[in-house]
Amino acid sequence: MKWFQIPLGVLQTNCYIVESPEKNCLIFDPGGDGKRLIKWLTKRELTPIAIFLTHGHFDHIGGVDEVRDYYKIPVYIHEVEEDWLTDPALNGSKFFKMQDLVKMKKADYLLTKEEAITIEEFSFTLLETPGHSPGSVSYYFEKAGFVVSGDALFQNSIGRTDLPGGNHKQLIKSIHEKLLFLPEETEVLSGHGPITTIGEEMDSNPFLNGF
Repeated sequence: MKWFQIPLGVLQTNCYIVESPEKNCLIFDPGGDGKRLIKWLTKRELTPIAIFLTHGHFDHIGGVDEVRDYYKIPVYIHEVEEDWLTDPALNGSKFFKMQDLVKMKKADYLLTKEEAITIEEFSFTLLETPGHSPGSVSYYFEKAGFVVSGDALFQNSIGRTDLPGGNHKQLIKSIHEKLLFLPEETEVLSGHGPITTIGEEMDSNPFLNGF
């Protein structure tokens, strides 16, 4: 199982492509530049089978419809943020006074609880990690040794909690109870910035000391 990091959109949000040996792939957080992402997937001869969102902020969803419509694939988001795809006031594009408000079609499937998910040859675990936003989730690929954490945990930092629905105490709790329990060698595929590991953040992340 391979993964690739592709920064997309106005904030260069990290989109992740998880590729199987069969050349199928899952897309996590296509934040914009849909045509560029499609061109990249075509060049690599990959067949996307689904889009999974870590949360519904505008910089993580901006390319959803273009990619979904091109490949005719479903989109998944946590049920708490069901309306964020369609509402600029919720997804933040109105809050940040974006010139083009972000409005996507509704998700095809709603994630409702922590559980193991299998879709064709892909198997991973959904972890609820709210705090940055109320419906933030992470996707843990145990066998491959990585977690797609969205904007929960970054290298030497954590997600901001000053946006509507954010909760600092809840985010710290999510990180400690859901992410820091993963093996220390687990790679953390963050929504912004470089890749890190659980062990590195346990040792050096200043936001997690003294919990």
